[in-house]
Amino acid sequence: MTKLPNYTLGKWIEPKGEGIPQYNAITGDLIAEANGDGLDFSAILDYGRRVGGPALRKMTFRQRGQMLKKLALFLHGIRKKYYPLSFQTGATKGDSWVDIDGGIGTLFAYSSLRRQFPDLPFYVDGEAARLSKENTFIGHHIMVPKNGVAIHINAFNFPVWGMLEKVSVNLLAGVPAVVKAAEQTSYLAQAMVQDIVDSGILPEGALQLICGSGIGILDELTPQDVVTFTGSAETGRKLKALPSIINNSVPFNLEADSLNASVLGPDAVPGTAEFDLFIKEVRREMTTKAGQKCTAIRRILVPKELVGDVQQALSQALQKTTIGDPTVEGVHMGALANRDQVEEVRRRVQQLAAQTEIVYGDLESFEVVGADKNKGAFFPPVLLYNDDPFHKQDTHTVEAFGPVSTLLPYSSLDEAVELVNMGKGSLVSSIVTNDPQVARDYTLGAAPYHGRVLILNEACARESTGHGSPMPLLSHGGPGRAGGGEEMGGKRGVLHYLQRTAIQGHPSMITAVTKVYQYGAEQKEKPVHPFRKHFEELEVGETLITAKHTVSEADIVNFANVSGDNFYAHMDATSLDGTIFERRVAHGYFVLSKAAGLFVDAKKGPVLLNYGIDECRFTKPVYPGMTIGVRLIVKEKVDQEKRDENDIAKGIVKWLVDVYDETGETVALATILTMVRKLDQS
Repeated sequence: MTKLPNYTLGKWIEPKGEGIPQYNAITGDLIAEANGDGLDFSAILDYGRRVGGPALRKMTFRQRGQMLKKLALFLHGIRKKYYPLSFQTGATKGDSWVDIDGGIGTLFAYSSLRRQFPDLPFYVDGEAARLSKENTFIGHHIMVPKNGVAIHINAFNFPVWGMLEKVSVNLLAGVPAVVKAAEQTSYLAQAMVQDIVDSGILPEGALQLICGSGIGILDELTPQDVVTFTGSAETGRKLKALPSIINNSVPFNLEADSLNASVLGPDAVPGTAEFDLFIKEVRREMTTKAGQKCTAIRRILVPKELVGDVQQALSQALQKTTIGDPTVEGVHMGALANRDQVEEVRRRVQQLAAQTEIVYGDLESFEVVGADKNKGAFFPPVLLYNDDPFHKQDTHTVEAFGPVSTLLPYSSLDEAVELVNMGKGSLVSSIVTNDPQVARDYTLGAAPYHGRVLILNEACARESTGHGSPMPLLSHGGPGRAGGGEEMGGKRGVLHYLQRTAIQGHPSMITAVTKVYQYGAEQKEKPVHPFRKHFEELEVGETLITAKHTVSEADIVNFANVSGDNFYAHMDATSLDGTIFERRVAHGYFVLSKAAGLFVDAKKGPVLLNYGIDECRFTKPVYPGMTIGVRLIVKEKVDQEKRDENDIAKGIVKWLVDVYDETGETVALATILTMVRKLDQS
């Protein structure tokens, strides 16, 4: 008997005693046993905090992102080895692609996010707040990695994606993880973690794995820890109420199964592309992963006059779904995770059938290809019809976590929104329509009750990822029954693992802490023009004070001729009554252009090109006769990676361009970017 080892405290630990049996969902054969009994969870969490945390926090966001990219490339190269194990979970090749390749794709997505963070171990959040009249006292926010560990309690349906979509976020943030895989399918997660450990890509203590029961894992939490849970809403609520969570104010991200809905728009009648898309999407969401998806469509809302058309079309589509062994050619749907799940889904269907009619599917009589349905965990697609959804409310409260969905009629779009929202919070809803007003009205009405809304029509169908596919750069979660949490979400997800701290002090001190120049901080004038310096030689706060220029009416006329900007405030002094201007005013872009003329060093040097403008404000009118000068200050340095060995080693320098007049008052403030060559070309 294979006993799955747990990876904790830097080594694989063989479990003792009987564990939880894991069965092949297709054949019913015993695969392994998963056991977490006897593990010292206090020591495991402490190991992550004491060993993994410091190692990750020493790395910058860029280094952590490069680590994720290396891991993603490694796993992508060996991904095919996980497919045979995935088939044993009941997943088809398509299901396995979503789980395995989708999980690895999430690693790639988060590795790319390193470019949205500084090459520092922490993140500077937002803009500085001026807290004093003379600007000698300001405030800012920084975000630093929590000094705890992320405990991920995962569901059985996506053993790879569920693990990688969580750890990619916490690892980029600089926080180690303990993954508590679901006992039913942890053999697949264990196989991947084995390869991750053997690769040596992650620092010691950054990732630990529990394959069996994790009872007690949340008893030793500290305020620095983070918990995520994916699974049933009932179990999630129980865990969220544990004293260790409440007493330590531990962030608890709950992503629960929900009664997601899809709506056929009133315009999407039979014969339209949108009607066909709707049938295809509902069928796909009912049968993908045999309906074992937290985002699967459980409620199908259609205009009441189209109920018959939808029922007929969907039944015909479901009839074409071949159930059986995923390794057999032509099989479209595999099995549920195990026989226990079969009985659980059966009970839920019987509960729903007490109020609603089964209009497609037979729980007893269905065919299975390439396998014995009495040994495997097979379950047929089942479609129910609720003819009175406002009064027969089990449809809005009972979820059968399998290939089961219920058809509901609606009389108006407002009624459809009300019915959808009766699910009391879902991860996702979708509407299939080609009417922009219908899409807008539905989205605004349903959004408060849903974490994501998909608007599907023919124009986006070819590239749409579909109703049930959470994307790494978008939030995955939902209010109410769905748990009230958010996973992934791109940059937002990374910030979940960071502590936001307000810092206050003199601009020079805040500059020293953040490594970003704060307005009013000490300026460092140097004898060498900054455009003559390479990336490494420049210092944050380094300042060039330029020569000055007196603006003339000829400047305004010439700039208008060159640019074609003949806006009345610049060219027609007789049109200024009722405006804020006293007389014809210089173009704002002339002021910025002239500022560039004042601070640019014309000779060839380390500056390769102008990369763009982040911010620009014109704060005071500049009239003919006024004299302007520039303070050019190194605001921030952003290192860049070489795309290949032939690429130039370089970085992006952000410059604060402070244009002031003869009174010393700022007339324009901009942040410009230049690409600057490095000394080191290796």
